[in-house]
Amino acid sequence: MNFKAVFHLLSLVLVFMSGFLLFSAGLGWAYGDAPAAVHGLLYSAAVGFTVGVLLFLFTRCKAELSRRDGFAIVVIGWLITSLIGALPYYFSGIIPDFIGALFESMSGFTTTGASVMTNLESVPRSILFWRSLTHLIGGMGVLVLCVAILPFLGVGGMQLYRAEMSGPSKDRLAPRIATTAKLLWGVYMLLILLESVLLRLAGMDWFDAVCHSMATVATGGFSTRTDSIAAYDSRSIETIIMVFMFLAGVNFALHYRALLGDVKSYFKNSECRFYMGWMAACSLAIAFLLYLQNIYPSFLSSLRYSTFQVLSIGTTTGFVTADYDVWPMGCLLILLLLMLTGACAGSTTGAIKNIRIVIVFKKIKREIKLFMQPQAVFRIKINDEPLEQDVISNVSAFVIAYLLVFVLALFAMSFYCKDFMTASSSVLATLGCVGPGLAQAGPMENYSGFPAVAKGILIVCMLLGRLELYSVLVLLLPSFWKK
Repeated sequence: MNFKAVFHLLSLVLVFMSGFLLFSAGLGWAYGDAPAAVHGLLYSAAVGFTVGVLLFLFTRCKAELSRRDGFAIVVIGWLITSLIGALPYYFSGIIPDFIGALFESMSGFTTTGASVMTNLESVPRSILFWRSLTHLIGGMGVLVLCVAILPFLGVGGMQLYRAEMSGPSKDRLAPRIATTAKLLWGVYMLLILLESVLLRLAGMDWFDAVCHSMATVATGGFSTRTDSIAAYDSRSIETIIMVFMFLAGVNFALHYRALLGDVKSYFKNSECRFYMGWMAACSLAIAFLLYLQNIYPSFLSSLRYSTFQVLSIGTTTGFVTADYDVWPMGCLLILLLLMLTGACAGSTTGAIKNIRIVIVFKKIKREIKLFMQPQAVFRIKINDEPLEQDVISNVSAFVIAYLLVFVLALFAMSFYCKDFMTASSSVLATLGCVGPGLAQAGPMENYSGFPAVAKGILIVCMLLGRLELYSVLVLLLPSFWKK
Protein backbone atom coordinates (compact mmCIF):
# COMPACT_ATOMS: atom_id res chain seq x y z
CA MET A 1 0.00 0.00 0.00
CA ASN A 2 1.26 3.47 -0.91
CA PHE A 3 1.01 5.16 2.50
CA LYS A 4 2.16 8.55 1.19
CA ALA A 5 -0.50 8.66 -1.53
CA VAL A 6 -3.18 7.49 0.90
CA PHE A 7 -2.46 10.07 3.60
CA HIS A 8 -1.81 12.83 1.05
CA LEU A 9 -5.42 12.56 -0.11
CA LEU A 10 -6.68 12.22 3.46
CA SER A 11 -4.92 15.48 4.34
CA LEU A 12 -7.16 17.23 1.80
CA VAL A 13 -10.24 15.60 3.32
CA LEU A 14 -9.27 17.09 6.69
CA VAL A 15 -8.91 20.56 5.14
CA PHE A 16 -12.36 20.22 3.53
CA MET A 17 -13.89 19.22 6.85
CA SER A 18 -12.28 22.26 8.47
CA GLY A 19 -14.02 24.48 5.93
CA PHE A 20 -17.40 22.96 6.74
CA LEU A 21 -16.72 23.41 10.47
CA LEU A 22 -15.81 27.07 9.96
CA PHE A 23 -19.04 27.62 8.03
CA SER A 24 -21.04 26.11 10.90
CA ALA A 25 -19.19 28.34 13.37
CA GLY A 26 -20.01 31.39 11.26
CA LEU A 27 -23.66 30.38 11.25
CA GLY A 28 -23.56 30.05 15.04
CA TRP A 29 -22.05 33.53 15.35
CA ALA A 30 -24.81 34.93 13.09
CA TYR A 31 -27.51 33.26 15.19
CA GLY A 32 -25.94 34.43 18.45
CA ASP A 33 -25.25 30.93 19.75
CA ALA A 34 -23.56 30.33 23.09
CA PRO A 35 -19.78 30.94 22.91
CA ALA A 36 -19.08 27.32 23.92
CA ALA A 37 -20.77 26.04 20.75
CA VAL A 38 -19.01 28.49 18.40
CA HIS A 39 -15.65 27.95 20.08
CA GLY A 40 -16.11 24.17 19.93
CA LEU A 41 -16.57 24.37 16.16
CA LEU A 42 -13.62 26.77 15.77
CA TYR A 43 -11.30 24.57 17.85
CA SER A 44 -12.37 21.53 15.81
CA ALA A 45 -11.68 23.40 12.56
CA ALA A 46 -8.25 24.42 13.86
CA VAL A 47 -7.39 20.80 14.75
CA GLY A 48 -8.55 19.50 11.36
CA PHE A 49 -6.77 22.23 9.39
CA THR A 50 -3.49 21.90 11.32
CA VAL A 51 -3.34 18.11 11.03
CA GLY A 52 -4.42 18.31 7.38
CA VAL A 53 -1.73 20.85 6.42
CA LEU A 54 1.01 18.93 8.25
CA LEU A 55 -0.03 15.69 6.54
CA PHE A 56 -0.11 17.45 3.17
CA LEU A 57 3.40 18.83 3.58
CA PHE A 58 4.95 15.55 4.76
CA THR A 59 3.25 13.25 2.24
CA ARG A 60 3.71 15.07 -1.07
CA CYS A 61 3.99 12.58 -3.90
CA LYS A 62 2.75 11.77 -7.38
CA ALA A 63 1.31 8.29 -7.65
CA GLU A 64 -1.81 6.68 -9.02
CA LEU A 65 -4.04 4.92 -6.54
CA SER A 66 -4.32 1.16 -6.71
CA ARG A 67 -7.45 -0.76 -5.76
CA ARG A 68 -5.82 -1.54 -2.40
CA ASP A 69 -5.09 2.15 -1.82
CA GLY A 70 -8.71 2.97 -2.64
CA PHE A 71 -10.04 0.67 0.08
CA ALA A 72 -7.54 2.05 2.62
CA ILE A 73 -8.43 5.67 1.83
CA VAL A 74 -12.15 5.05 2.09
CA VAL A 75 -12.06 3.24 5.45
CA ILE A 76 -9.37 5.39 7.08
CA GLY A 77 -10.99 8.48 5.58
CA TRP A 78 -14.35 7.68 7.15
CA LEU A 79 -12.69 7.02 10.51
CA ILE A 80 -10.72 10.28 10.45
CA THR A 81 -13.73 12.26 9.25
CA SER A 82 -15.87 10.83 12.05
CA LEU A 83 -13.18 11.61 14.64
CA ILE A 84 -12.95 15.23 13.50
CA GLY A 85 -16.74 15.41 13.30
CA ALA A 86 -16.99 14.31 16.94
CA LEU A 87 -14.87 17.18 18.24
CA PRO A 88 -17.56 19.94 18.11
CA TYR A 89 -19.91 17.88 20.28
CA TYR A 90 -17.11 17.14 22.74
CA PHE A 91 -15.40 20.56 22.83
CA SER A 92 -18.73 22.40 23.21
CA GLY A 93 -19.79 20.12 26.07
CA ILE A 94 -23.02 19.14 24.29
CA ILE A 95 -21.92 15.49 24.54
CA PRO A 96 -19.43 15.28 27.43
CA ASP A 97 -18.11 11.75 26.75
CA PHE A 98 -16.02 11.22 23.62
CA ILE A 99 -17.50 7.80 22.77
CA GLY A 100 -20.95 9.38 22.72
CA ALA A 101 -19.64 12.22 20.55
CA LEU A 102 -18.03 9.72 18.16
CA PHE A 103 -21.30 7.76 18.06
CA GLU A 104 -23.20 10.94 17.04
CA SER A 105 -20.58 11.83 14.44
CA MET A 106 -20.39 8.36 12.90
CA SER A 107 -24.19 8.23 12.88
CA GLY A 108 -24.27 11.54 11.02
CA PHE A 109 -21.68 10.75 8.36
CA THR A 110 -23.02 7.24 7.73
CA THR A 111 -26.55 8.75 7.56
CA THR A 112 -27.73 6.38 10.27
CA GLY A 113 -29.55 8.98 12.35
CA ALA A 114 -29.16 7.13 15.67
CA SER A 115 -28.60 9.72 18.39
CA VAL A 116 -27.45 10.13 21.97
CA MET A 117 -28.62 13.76 22.18
CA THR A 118 -31.73 14.76 24.13
CA ASN A 119 -33.82 17.96 24.30
CA LEU A 120 -32.74 19.14 20.86
CA GLU A 121 -34.69 22.39 21.23
CA SER A 122 -32.06 23.58 23.74
CA VAL A 123 -29.07 22.69 21.53
CA PRO A 124 -27.37 25.66 19.77
CA ARG A 125 -28.32 26.01 16.11
CA SER A 126 -24.71 25.82 14.93
CA ILE A 127 -24.34 22.35 16.45
CA LEU A 128 -27.69 21.23 14.98
CA PHE A 129 -26.59 22.54 11.60
CA TRP A 130 -23.25 20.71 11.82
CA ARG A 131 -25.19 17.59 12.78
CA SER A 132 -27.33 17.87 9.63
CA LEU A 133 -24.33 18.86 7.52
CA THR A 134 -22.66 15.54 8.37
CA HIS A 135 -25.65 13.89 6.66
CA LEU A 136 -25.13 16.05 3.58
CA ILE A 137 -21.44 15.17 3.37
CA GLY A 138 -21.85 11.47 4.12
CA GLY A 139 -25.01 10.86 2.07
CA MET A 140 -23.40 10.79 -1.33
CA GLY A 141 -20.01 9.98 0.14
CA VAL A 142 -17.05 11.86 1.54
CA LEU A 143 -14.61 10.43 -0.99
CA VAL A 144 -17.02 10.67 -3.93
CA LEU A 145 -17.08 14.41 -3.15
CA CYS A 146 -13.30 14.40 -3.42
CA VAL A 147 -13.48 12.59 -6.75
CA ALA A 148 -15.90 15.25 -7.99
CA ILE A 149 -13.77 18.25 -7.03
CA LEU A 150 -10.24 16.84 -7.33
CA PRO A 151 -9.77 16.03 -11.04
CA PHE A 152 -6.07 15.34 -10.55
CA LEU A 153 -7.02 11.99 -9.01
CA GLY A 154 -7.29 10.60 -12.54
CA VAL A 155 -7.54 6.82 -12.73
CA GLY A 156 -7.28 6.48 -8.96
CA GLY A 157 -10.64 8.17 -8.58
CA MET A 158 -12.37 5.04 -9.84
CA GLN A 159 -10.91 3.05 -6.97
CA LEU A 160 -12.52 5.43 -4.44
CA TYR A 161 -15.82 5.45 -6.31
CA ARG A 162 -16.00 1.64 -6.37
CA ALA A 163 -15.06 1.31 -2.72
CA GLU A 164 -17.58 3.88 -1.44
CA MET A 165 -20.68 3.69 -3.66
CA SER A 166 -23.37 1.13 -2.85
CA GLY A 167 -24.66 -1.86 -4.79
CA PRO A 168 -23.22 -4.89 -6.62
CA SER A 169 -22.50 -2.74 -9.71
CA LYS A 170 -21.58 0.93 -10.07
CA ASP A 171 -23.40 3.02 -12.70
CA ARG A 172 -21.22 5.37 -14.72
CA LEU A 173 -23.10 8.32 -16.18
CA ALA A 174 -20.10 9.59 -18.14
CA PRO A 175 -16.77 8.18 -19.42
CA ARG A 176 -14.83 10.14 -16.78
CA ILE A 177 -15.52 9.05 -13.22
CA ALA A 178 -15.05 12.63 -11.95
CA THR A 179 -17.86 13.74 -14.27
CA THR A 180 -20.09 10.94 -12.96
CA ALA A 181 -19.41 12.06 -9.37
CA LYS A 182 -20.25 15.66 -10.25
CA LEU A 183 -23.51 14.65 -11.93
CA LEU A 184 -24.57 12.55 -8.93
CA TRP A 185 -23.77 15.40 -6.53
CA GLY A 186 -25.68 17.77 -8.83
CA VAL A 187 -28.83 15.64 -8.65
CA TYR A 188 -28.34 15.29 -4.89
CA MET A 189 -28.09 19.04 -4.29
CA LEU A 190 -31.02 19.76 -6.62
CA LEU A 191 -33.29 17.50 -4.55
CA ILE A 192 -32.13 19.16 -1.31
CA LEU A 193 -32.76 22.64 -2.72
CA LEU A 194 -36.21 21.73 -4.03
CA GLU A 195 -37.27 20.11 -0.75
CA SER A 196 -35.99 23.08 1.28
CA VAL A 197 -38.18 25.49 -0.72
CA LEU A 198 -41.25 23.25 -0.40
CA LEU A 199 -40.81 22.77 3.36
CA ARG A 200 -40.43 26.53 3.79
CA LEU A 201 -43.68 27.06 1.89
CA ALA A 202 -45.32 24.38 4.08
CA GLY A 203 -44.56 26.32 7.27
CA MET A 204 -41.03 25.46 8.44
CA ASP A 205 -38.54 28.28 8.94
CA TRP A 206 -35.52 28.27 6.62
CA PHE A 207 -33.20 26.73 9.22
CA ASP A 208 -35.45 23.75 9.91
CA ALA A 209 -36.30 23.38 6.22
CA VAL A 210 -32.65 23.16 5.14
CA CYS A 211 -31.65 20.84 8.01
CA HIS A 212 -34.55 18.46 7.38
CA SER A 213 -33.92 18.50 3.62
CA MET A 214 -30.29 17.49 4.12
CA ALA A 215 -31.43 14.73 6.47
CA THR A 216 -34.17 13.53 4.09
CA VAL A 217 -32.27 13.34 0.80
CA ALA A 218 -29.26 11.82 2.59
CA THR A 219 -31.74 9.39 4.23
CA GLY A 220 -30.15 10.29 7.56
CA GLY A 221 -33.01 11.22 9.85
CA PHE A 222 -31.45 13.77 12.21
CA SER A 223 -34.13 16.31 13.13
CA THR A 224 -33.95 19.66 14.87
CA ARG A 225 -36.83 18.60 17.13
CA THR A 226 -36.79 16.00 19.90
CA ASP A 227 -40.07 14.51 18.64
CA SER A 228 -38.79 14.44 15.04
CA ILE A 229 -41.40 15.18 12.35
CA ALA A 230 -44.22 14.42 14.82
CA ALA A 231 -43.43 17.77 16.45
CA TYR A 232 -44.89 19.63 13.47
CA ASP A 233 -48.14 17.61 13.25
CA SER A 234 -48.56 18.81 9.65
CA ARG A 235 -49.88 16.66 6.81
CA SER A 236 -48.30 18.92 4.19
CA ILE A 237 -44.84 18.65 5.80
CA GLU A 238 -45.22 14.88 6.17
CA THR A 239 -46.29 14.54 2.52
CA ILE A 240 -43.33 16.56 1.23
CA ILE A 241 -40.90 14.53 3.33
CA MET A 242 -42.51 11.25 2.21
CA VAL A 243 -42.10 12.21 -1.45
CA PHE A 244 -38.44 13.08 -1.01
CA MET A 245 -37.70 10.01 1.15
CA PHE A 246 -39.14 7.93 -1.68
CA LEU A 247 -37.02 9.77 -4.27
CA ALA A 248 -33.91 9.42 -2.10
CA GLY A 249 -34.46 5.65 -2.05
CA VAL A 250 -34.24 5.42 -5.85
CA ASN A 251 -30.97 4.93 -7.75
CA PHE A 252 -29.70 8.47 -8.46
CA ALA A 253 -28.65 7.41 -11.95
CA LEU A 254 -32.36 6.98 -12.75
CA HIS A 255 -33.06 10.52 -11.53
CA TYR A 256 -30.37 11.83 -13.86
CA ARG A 257 -31.86 9.96 -16.81
CA ALA A 258 -35.32 11.27 -15.89
CA LEU A 259 -33.97 14.84 -15.87
CA LEU A 260 -32.73 14.21 -19.41
CA GLY A 261 -36.26 13.22 -20.42
CA ASP A 262 -36.20 9.45 -19.94
CA VAL A 263 -38.91 9.22 -17.25
CA LYS A 264 -39.75 5.67 -18.35
CA SER A 265 -36.38 4.52 -16.98
CA TYR A 266 -37.99 4.31 -13.52
CA PHE A 267 -40.47 1.70 -14.72
CA LYS A 268 -38.03 -0.17 -16.95
CA ASN A 269 -35.69 -0.80 -14.02
CA SER A 270 -36.33 -4.13 -12.24
CA GLU A 271 -35.08 -2.91 -8.87
CA CYS A 272 -37.12 0.31 -8.99
CA ARG A 273 -40.31 -1.63 -9.82
CA PHE A 274 -39.65 -3.99 -6.89
CA TYR A 275 -38.96 -1.00 -4.62
CA MET A 276 -42.25 0.70 -5.49
CA GLY A 277 -44.23 -2.51 -5.06
CA TRP A 278 -42.50 -3.44 -1.78
CA MET A 279 -43.09 -0.01 -0.23
CA ALA A 280 -46.75 0.00 -1.33
CA ALA A 281 -47.40 -3.55 -0.08
CA CYS A 282 -45.83 -2.87 3.34
CA SER A 283 -47.72 0.42 3.73
CA LEU A 284 -51.07 -1.22 2.98
CA ALA A 285 -50.36 -4.27 5.17
CA ILE A 286 -49.45 -2.13 8.20
CA ALA A 287 -52.40 0.22 7.57
CA PHE A 288 -54.84 -2.72 7.61
CA LEU A 289 -53.30 -4.12 10.80
CA LEU A 290 -53.50 -0.71 12.51
CA TYR A 291 -57.10 -0.21 11.39
CA LEU A 292 -58.19 -3.71 12.45
CA GLN A 293 -56.61 -3.18 15.89
CA ASN A 294 -58.32 0.24 16.24
CA ILE A 295 -54.99 2.00 16.79
CA TYR A 296 -56.24 4.95 14.72
CA PRO A 297 -59.86 6.10 14.18
CA SER A 298 -59.98 5.58 10.39
CA PHE A 299 -58.27 3.66 7.62
CA LEU A 300 -56.97 6.92 6.09
CA SER A 301 -55.33 7.87 9.40
CA SER A 302 -53.80 4.40 9.60
CA LEU A 303 -52.53 4.74 6.02
CA ARG A 304 -51.05 8.17 6.77
CA TYR A 305 -48.91 6.91 9.65
CA SER A 306 -48.08 3.53 8.10
CA THR A 307 -46.92 5.03 4.78
CA PHE A 308 -44.68 7.57 6.50
CA GLN A 309 -43.02 4.98 8.74
CA VAL A 310 -42.67 2.43 5.95
CA LEU A 311 -40.90 4.98 3.74
CA SER A 312 -38.85 6.25 6.67
CA ILE A 313 -37.67 2.80 7.75
CA GLY A 314 -37.60 1.29 4.24
CA THR A 315 -35.36 4.05 2.92
CA THR A 316 -33.33 3.89 6.17
CA THR A 317 -34.08 7.56 6.89
CA GLY A 318 -35.42 7.16 10.42
CA PHE A 319 -37.81 10.10 10.81
CA VAL A 320 -40.72 9.49 13.17
CA THR A 321 -44.36 10.64 13.21
CA ALA A 322 -45.74 7.98 15.58
CA ASP A 323 -44.65 5.74 18.43
CA TYR A 324 -44.62 2.57 16.31
CA ASP A 325 -43.20 0.67 19.29
CA VAL A 326 -46.80 0.25 20.54
CA TRP A 327 -48.10 -1.04 17.20
CA PRO A 328 -49.17 -4.71 16.83
CA MET A 329 -46.42 -7.32 16.54
CA GLY A 330 -47.21 -7.92 12.85
CA CYS A 331 -46.41 -4.26 12.11
CA LEU A 332 -43.12 -4.48 14.00
CA LEU A 333 -42.07 -7.59 12.05
CA ILE A 334 -42.69 -5.77 8.77
CA LEU A 335 -40.62 -2.81 9.99
CA LEU A 336 -37.78 -5.16 10.97
CA LEU A 337 -37.89 -6.67 7.47
CA LEU A 338 -37.67 -3.16 6.01
CA MET A 339 -34.61 -2.47 8.17
CA LEU A 340 -33.03 -5.51 6.55
CA THR A 341 -33.95 -4.90 2.90
CA GLY A 342 -33.47 -1.14 2.54
CA ALA A 343 -34.12 0.54 -0.81
CA CYS A 344 -32.24 0.79 -4.14
CA ALA A 345 -28.54 0.50 -4.84
CA GLY A 346 -26.98 3.74 -6.07
CA SER A 347 -29.11 5.71 -3.60
CA THR A 348 -28.17 7.20 -0.23
CA THR A 349 -29.88 4.35 1.67
CA GLY A 350 -28.38 1.52 3.70
CA ALA A 351 -29.13 -2.16 4.43
CA ILE A 352 -28.87 -5.03 1.92
CA LYS A 353 -30.51 -3.14 -1.02
CA ASN A 354 -33.44 -4.24 -3.14
CA ILE A 355 -31.38 -5.28 -6.16
CA ARG A 356 -29.71 -7.98 -4.09
CA ILE A 357 -33.10 -9.15 -2.79
CA VAL A 358 -34.37 -9.36 -6.39
CA ILE A 359 -31.33 -11.37 -7.48
CA VAL A 360 -31.62 -13.74 -4.50
CA PHE A 361 -35.32 -14.37 -5.28
CA LYS A 362 -34.50 -15.01 -8.93
CA LYS A 363 -31.70 -17.38 -7.90
CA ILE A 364 -34.07 -19.33 -5.63
CA LYS A 365 -36.60 -19.52 -8.46
CA ARG A 366 -33.90 -20.79 -10.83
CA GLU A 367 -32.76 -23.44 -8.35
CA ILE A 368 -36.34 -24.70 -7.98
CA LYS A 369 -36.66 -24.97 -11.76
CA LEU A 370 -33.33 -26.79 -11.99
CA PHE A 371 -34.50 -29.21 -9.33
CA MET A 372 -37.40 -30.13 -11.62
CA GLN A 373 -35.38 -30.00 -14.88
CA PRO A 374 -31.68 -30.68 -14.11
CA GLN A 375 -30.63 -30.58 -17.78
CA ALA A 376 -32.27 -27.25 -18.58
CA VAL A 377 -30.45 -23.88 -18.76
CA PHE A 378 -32.07 -20.94 -16.98
CA ARG A 379 -30.47 -17.50 -17.01
CA ILE A 380 -31.07 -14.87 -14.34
CA LYS A 381 -31.93 -11.56 -16.00
CA ILE A 382 -32.06 -8.04 -14.61
CA ASN A 383 -33.57 -5.35 -16.85
CA ASP A 384 -33.87 -8.00 -19.59
CA GLU A 385 -30.12 -8.63 -19.61
CA PRO A 386 -28.52 -11.85 -18.29
CA LEU A 387 -26.35 -11.55 -15.20
CA GLU A 388 -22.83 -12.90 -15.08
CA GLN A 389 -22.32 -15.79 -12.67
CA ASP A 390 -19.69 -13.87 -10.68
CA VAL A 391 -22.24 -11.10 -9.95
CA ILE A 392 -24.75 -13.68 -8.71
CA SER A 393 -22.10 -15.33 -6.53
CA ASN A 394 -21.03 -11.94 -5.17
CA VAL A 395 -24.61 -11.09 -4.20
CA SER A 396 -25.14 -14.45 -2.49
CA ALA A 397 -21.89 -14.07 -0.56
CA PHE A 398 -22.76 -10.51 0.45
CA VAL A 399 -26.17 -11.50 1.84
CA ILE A 400 -24.62 -14.37 3.81
CA ALA A 401 -21.83 -12.09 5.11
CA TYR A 402 -24.37 -9.41 6.09
CA LEU A 403 -26.46 -11.90 8.06
CA LEU A 404 -23.32 -13.34 9.67
CA VAL A 405 -22.18 -9.87 10.79
CA PHE A 406 -25.68 -9.27 12.15
CA VAL A 407 -25.57 -12.49 14.19
CA LEU A 408 -22.09 -11.74 15.57
CA ALA A 409 -23.03 -8.16 16.49
CA LEU A 410 -26.28 -9.39 18.06
CA PHE A 411 -24.32 -11.86 20.18
CA ALA A 412 -21.99 -9.07 21.32
CA MET A 413 -24.89 -6.70 22.09
CA SER A 414 -26.74 -9.39 24.06
CA PHE A 415 -24.28 -8.80 26.93
CA TYR A 416 -25.28 -5.13 27.19
CA CYS A 417 -29.04 -5.10 26.42
CA LYS A 418 -31.86 -6.10 28.76
CA ASP A 419 -34.04 -7.72 26.09
CA PHE A 420 -33.76 -9.41 22.70
CA MET A 421 -35.83 -6.77 20.86
CA THR A 422 -33.50 -3.98 21.94
CA ALA A 423 -30.38 -5.96 21.00
CA SER A 424 -31.64 -7.19 17.63
CA SER A 425 -33.28 -3.96 16.51
CA SER A 426 -30.32 -1.78 17.56
CA VAL A 427 -27.99 -3.93 15.46
CA LEU A 428 -30.38 -3.97 12.49
CA ALA A 429 -30.92 -0.22 12.81
CA THR A 430 -27.20 0.64 12.87
CA LEU A 431 -25.94 -1.99 10.44
CA GLY A 432 -28.70 -0.93 8.03
CA CYS A 433 -28.07 2.79 8.77
CA VAL A 434 -31.74 3.20 9.80
CA GLY A 435 -31.41 4.97 13.16
CA PRO A 436 -34.29 4.22 15.52
CA GLY A 437 -35.02 0.59 16.42
CA LEU A 438 -37.43 -0.90 18.93
CA ALA A 439 -37.80 -1.09 22.73
CA GLN A 440 -34.91 0.82 24.40
CA ALA A 441 -33.73 1.91 20.95
CA GLY A 442 -37.28 2.78 19.89
CA PRO A 443 -38.72 5.93 18.28
CA MET A 444 -39.45 7.64 21.61
CA GLU A 445 -36.04 6.68 23.04
CA ASN A 446 -32.44 7.11 21.92
CA TYR A 447 -29.04 5.48 22.42
CA SER A 448 -27.81 7.69 25.28
CA GLY A 449 -28.54 4.98 27.87
CA PHE A 450 -26.40 2.34 26.14
CA PRO A 451 -23.04 1.50 27.79
CA ALA A 452 -19.87 2.79 26.13
CA VAL A 453 -18.89 -0.68 24.89
CA ALA A 454 -22.33 -1.17 23.31
CA LYS A 455 -22.00 2.21 21.59
CA GLY A 456 -18.60 1.08 20.30
CA ILE A 457 -20.11 -2.08 18.81
CA LEU A 458 -22.84 -0.05 17.13
CA ILE A 459 -20.27 2.45 15.77
CA VAL A 460 -18.54 -0.47 14.03
CA CYS A 461 -21.92 -1.65 12.71
CA MET A 462 -22.61 1.79 11.24
CA LEU A 463 -19.25 1.89 9.43
CA LEU A 464 -19.65 -1.68 8.14
CA GLY A 465 -23.17 -0.94 6.93
CA ARG A 466 -22.32 2.33 5.18
CA LEU A 467 -19.31 0.87 3.35
CA GLU A 468 -21.13 -2.41 2.61
CA LEU A 469 -18.86 -4.75 4.61
CA TYR A 470 -16.16 -5.64 2.09
CA SER A 471 -14.38 -2.27 2.04
CA VAL A 472 -13.88 -2.62 5.82
CA LEU A 473 -13.45 -6.38 6.14
CA VAL A 474 -10.74 -6.49 3.45
CA LEU A 475 -8.49 -4.47 5.78
CA LEU A 476 -8.64 -7.34 8.29
CA LEU A 477 -6.92 -9.73 5.86
CA PRO A 478 -3.16 -10.13 6.54
CA SER A 479 -2.58 -10.28 2.76
CA PHE A 480 -3.93 -6.73 2.39
CA TRP A 481 -0.94 -5.32 4.27
CA LYS A 482 1.69 -7.36 2.44
CA LYS A 483 3.61 -5.82 -0.44
